[in-house]
Amino acid sequence: MTEFRPGRFQILPPIVKNLIIINSLLALLQFVILKFGIDLSDHLGLHYWRSTLYRPWQLVTHMFMHGSPYDVNLTVMHLFSNMFALWMFGSILENLWGSKRFIIFYLICGLGAAFLHLGVLHLEFSQVEKSFQLFQNNPTLDQFMQFIKQRVTGGVRNPDEVNRILFQWQNDPGSQRLSNQAVQWAYEYLHGYRAGGQHVHGFFDQATVGASGAVFGVLFAFGYLFPNTLLYIYFLVPIKAKYVVAAYALFELFAGVKNSAGDQVAHFAHLGGMLVAFIILKFWSRNERRNFY
Repeated sequence: MTEFRPGRFQILPPIVKNLIIINSLLALLQFVILKFGIDLSDHLGLHYWRSTLYRPWQLVTHMFMHGSPYDVNLTVMHLFSNMFALWMFGSILENLWGSKRFIIFYLICGLGAAFLHLGVLHLEFSQVEKSFQLFQNNPTLDQFMQFIKQRVTGGVRNPDEVNRILFQWQNDPGSQRLSNQAVQWAYEYLHGYRAGGQHVHGFFDQATVGASGAVFGVLFAFGYLFPNTLLYIYFLVPIKAKYVVAAYALFELFAGVKNSAGDQVAHFAHLGGMLVAFIILKFWSRNERRNFY
């Protein structure tokens, strides 16, 4: 059963309040320490486990990071959207369940989102690694051009080097020296390289940050427990919570499968948060049929 306890509702309960404070402080801190040449997302953002930047604690710490120290507007919008949703829906759940149960739910949803996201990355990156292995085993000019066409997405940090290799290799297709240089370039594109004592990011080094996975779990829980509550889209259009949650889930699934170029949103992490939320809620309801909170 899902009902509030009279007289105990807090507009900003302690866990939600402290989560907002911690996320806001870390968003500010990343801009401060960037002045010392430190990108906080390298240490606290979630990295693919084959990246040299991966650390186990990132499974948790990525939930408290937002945006990028190189883009103030992106950081503000990312932080505000997540924290507003956390306050709007999380406050109700924390009042309903209590602080201890809410933080357990929140963290488990975030962890579940991280694991699903890493699983999807593994499927994607395994194909890229396989293409590299094929090229490494047969480093011809045609294979190099095919690798670039199929697997090199977005811009590269050293396009002049690629163009030099391609130009010289076309004039000397049997060159072992250029073959080795092409393999080295492809390896560094994927895994990064050292320059000036610092690690220059490769394709496998992209970081995932944000509380969205956990927040989507919170949103799902609200829609699951209060399905007929009206939510006002743009403060004007009333839609029942269950339809909002369903629409979000379908959109994230569609966007994740489509995987559009330039889309940097971890859609499967959002779905992971929702899926874990569903599992937790079913487990709790099965074990506490007469008193859900």
